[in-house]
Amino acid sequence: MKIVFFEADKLERDYISANFPSKGNTVIFEKKQISVFAAKKYSDAQIISVFAFSRVGADELDALPKLKAICTRSTGFDHIDVAECKRRGISVHNVPTYGEETVAEFTFALILSLSRKIVKANERVRRADYELKGLRGFDLEGKTLGVIGAGHIGQNVVRIAHGFGMKVLVHDPFAEKTLAKKLKFEIVGLDKLLSSSDIISLHAPYNKGTHHIIGMQNIRKVKKGALLINTSRGPLLETDAVLYGLQNGILGGAGLDVIEEEKFMRESCSVLSSSRAANECSLRNAVIDHVLREREDVIMTPHCAFDTTDAMLRIVHTTIENIKAVSKGKKINVVN
Repeated sequence: MKIVFFEADKLERDYISANFPSKGNTVIFEKKQISVFAAKKYSDAQIISVFAFSRVGADELDALPKLKAICTRSTGFDHIDVAECKRRGISVHNVPTYGEETVAEFTFALILSLSRKIVKANERVRRADYELKGLRGFDLEGKTLGVIGAGHIGQNVVRIAHGFGMKVLVHDPFAEKTLAKKLKFEIVGLDKLLSSSDIISLHAPYNKGTHHIIGMQNIRKVKKGALLINTSRGPLLETDAVLYGLQNGILGGAGLDVIEEEKFMRESCSVLSSSRAANECSLRNAVIDHVLREREDVIMTPHCAFDTTDAMLRIVHTTIENIKAVSKGKKINVVN
């Protein structure tokens, strides 16, 4: 089979080359994200593997007429038009678990960076300024953490929170009472979580039901001074609402590993001068994202919460197993 890996870095290439069976297979590595142009280069590919930054829609699929399966090296799959793939008989496979501890740890890195103003303190010391004024933070012990989404990552966030002596509220329509009892959290409605939490952390998947789960419709319900953390998917948060919350003293700070217009921020040219971006995304949101980056009470990172050597090796290992199964006519970790 011909298999093309898009967005593959050196660690991934080395691991795949050492562990993927070469007999009967042609494996190609493409450093860049998938595009219609790149897809046409590999029009005879039967399996492709992409990462979360590659968008696979009808146009890309048209350029891959022999495609049988897409194996994304991620848990989320909202970057792939799974309905269109199903219509064409193309199976889509994900990596269900790989970084539940990894992302949960990063979540608390953001929380602690905000609660103890670590970035601001570090910037001062780099300027040889040892003034403490404005650096006073707050303890996590005794505070209430609101977790939106109690999947694998959310559950690990709950466990870590208990280590800090925090009370935990969870909003998740699928959370079971047995899990709540086991992990010692309280299941609550979204409004109660927003109004009662000192820190709110998002760990829900992105879909129509979770789009702008926190937005202008409910940002005023957030407890005054709460921190807002998003290491899940950018569109869970309405960009306008985040800025509104910060400017009006509703939010005490925000830690954002993902943003709503993330894919366009990754364009090699400026979003404001790119005709493609101008046609496809909200320039208004792009400007707001820029404003957020300049605020002292905001920490933004480039969607790297997942990115540790350990997690990446787990991702590639599972992806290889997915591809092996497809080549044998079996299907595991199918999302469509």
